[in-house]
Amino acid sequence: MTTTAEPRIQHKPDDADRELLNALQSGLAFVRHPYAEIGARIGMTEDEVLARLDVLRRAGVVRQLSAIFDTRALGYESTLVAAKYPDDRLFEAAAIVGGHPGVSHNYRRSHDFNLWFTLAVEPDARLSLEDTLEVLAKATGAESMRMLPTLKLYKINVQLDMTGTSDVTAKSAAPAAAPVRGDGVLPTEDDKRVICILQRDLPAVSAPFDVWAAEASMDVNDLLAAAQTFVDRSYMRRFAAVLNHRRAGFGANGMAVWKVAEEDLEHIGPQMAAFQSVSHCYKRPTYADWPYSIFTMVHARSKELCEQTIDAIAEETGITEPDRRAILYSTYEFKKIRLVYYTPEYRQWEDIALSGDALPMWEPAQV
Repeated sequence: MTTTAEPRIQHKPDDADRELLNALQSGLAFVRHPYAEIGARIGMTEDEVLARLDVLRRAGVVRQLSAIFDTRALGYESTLVAAKYPDDRLFEAAAIVGGHPGVSHNYRRSHDFNLWFTLAVEPDARLSLEDTLEVLAKATGAESMRMLPTLKLYKINVQLDMTGTSDVTAKSAAPAAAPVRGDGVLPTEDDKRVICILQRDLPAVSAPFDVWAAEASMDVNDLLAAAQTFVDRSYMRRFAAVLNHRRAGFGANGMAVWKVAEEDLEHIGPQMAAFQSVSHCYKRPTYADWPYSIFTMVHARSKELCEQTIDAIAEETGITEPDRRAILYSTYEFKKIRLVYYTPEYRQWEDIALSGDALPMWEPAQV
């Protein structure tokens, strides 16, 4: 399985770029001219927004501008997975793991569990999560593979402060509310058709939703209304830019994991989620060889700033003992994409897995 991309250009975002990136991460409005609307918020013309976005995309700072859906709300099952490999097997194993179309994030991290990936399986999948991981573990020769599904979601909100004005230890004034994950009703076939449109990368033209609506033989107002309904039903978190953290200047990606007693989780989880530099905060299962029950993801411009946030969390929660926490840094990105929903590649992967043939491998674009 391969990807292609145009060669990237070199570009260092200026102050106006950074303000635009913050606005794009906050989300686009569902209007006919979303780039004009976002420009009006920050004092830019539509033409300037489009020109700057084009450069930021070609520089690889903006990965994609699209709907950000809640995987579980759409009926998918998903989990974080920690796996352990000898160093000389890691890259080949990562390529096999990344060949699964339900794997969107796949990293090497600084731990004995050195490969970390997210896996989602479709609602009508023939192989369950457990079955799929069994296939991957056997194909890659994993020494250990642990399922770490979300048991409780305290926060998910990936918005990097591009202006650099926020204190890395700052907290929200109000406790973070636990995200709502859908309304309990699965998408209809008509819903899925619209989801497949909205998950694409938004064209950089004045009226991009008109382009999509014409391609789908829809009225643009119906498309925009459906998008807003998906937000109202918590299928979609927002329609926004996803950035390449490192190209955006956030060189440290620290996953801080914490040993927290079961009776303290409901107090400490929201405390950790309140830190603005924490983009993800989850309760996950523990194992004999993995005793950490809360995960907090911190993105910062440096390892030192990342650890300032983590130290502040430790002080706030009283979890200051060194053996009650660990920080796993991302040291290599094998795969990071937006999960593509309802894709024919999913069934093709299952066909191969069920046949016993060699699994496809992920080959990142050469840029």
